[in-house]
Amino acid sequence: MANGSRQAAWEFFGAELKRRREDAGFTQVELGTRVFVSGGYIGQFEQAIRKPQLDVAQRIDEALQSDGIFERLCRKLIDDRRYADYFAKAAELETLAISICEFAHALVPGLLQTPAYARAVTLAMNPFASDEFIDEKVSGRMERGRILADATRPEYWAILHENVLRIPVGGETVMAEQLEHIATLARERAVAVQVLPYTAGGYAVMTGDLRLMEFEDAPPTAYTEAVYSGTLLDDPAVVKRAQSAYDLLRTDALPREASRVLIESAAEDFRQCASTT
Repeated sequence: MANGSRQAAWEFFGAELKRRREDAGFTQVELGTRVFVSGGYIGQFEQAIRKPQLDVAQRIDEALQSDGIFERLCRKLIDDRRYADYFAKAAELETLAISICEFAHALVPGLLQTPAYARAVTLAMNPFASDEFIDEKVSGRMERGRILADATRPEYWAILHENVLRIPVGGETVMAEQLEHIATLARERAVAVQVLPYTAGGYAVMTGDLRLMEFEDAPPTAYTEAVYSGTLLDDPAVVKRAQSAYDLLRTDALPREASRVLIESAAEDFRQCASTT
């Protein structure tokens, strides 16, 4: 489903939700109480600003006695080939998060990627894929990244291992543009970025990437990813350990200003290499 068609479908979901809620005589707050989210979330569902999780859609059907229409719509809309099966749930949750903290050990996190960098990553992982497949994956990545430009954007914090700055994904020009993009977001205070330098040596999360998400009306979750697999963790004790590990990464990483300077320096190095080739 194309981006415009998908957004139109979510707008239909929201309009239908509003109509059926009002027919049932519920305010947004009253419906929210029945489905265990805030009234503000119901309003954002109705405006297609946020997208409900499947279990919330199911509870809406129960509260409004709507014969499963919202569950069916939600299932159809979240069946999205742009994301790997193991990541689809995490992608859904990030649209609901009020805070996202990520650690990346080799690649720029998806929410920070430029189109050219995303394309280079996708091609490297899928060298025999069709142009349609590549375009679909890059489109999904760019759509995800737009949450950082929304008025309701989550607080976003990224810790990048220095590997991320040094691996020339897509070549020198692509890397220079990618790092300049990250530096600009950091300079504009749209995101907080730290770099974990090589000199830090060993660090708390050496087995892969880590993402922590916090929500207004739900417990925090952690997401870890390895090769062709990802795991959502919601056990409170496990999430607390992941949060502690992330705190250790923060203490080992460079301060934000020093990190931005290092990112800009790496971008300039790539620019100079590109100009001499």
